[in-house]
Amino acid sequence: MVATVLVLLCTQPLTAGPLAGNSWAVPVATLIIIGREITMSALREWAATLGPAARAAVAVNSLGKWKTATQMAALTCLLITKDGASSQLAIAAAAAGPPLLGIAAYLTAHSLAVYLAGLWKYIK
Repeated sequence: MVATVLVLLCTQPLTAGPLAGNSWAVPVATLIIIGREITMSALREWAATLGPAARAAVAVNSLGKWKTATQMAALTCLLITKDGASSQLAIAAAAAGPPLLGIAAYLTAHSLAVYLAGLWKYIK
């Protein structure tokens, strides 16, 4: 669901807010988020074959929960502003959406780094 919304948001530049007209911010964040999800799926499958210690290295943690919550808030804000609405809510959402998506992309990349660090001894 998240991937679908992200891809659909990439079809047009942002219509409102401080990054109105920007055509690269959402696609870059989308690449980071979707790329991490695919990578983590593969890493978790691989870790499952290595035993309990490796599985524990890629177990869900609180960083992933914050990442998901930030993604959901960002996508909600971006969807509110997608049609260029001009209500107070839409103005606030336009101001909050892109920074929240940037934070979500950062948390996404950071959480991947944390998981990779935990699996590093198995990669060698």
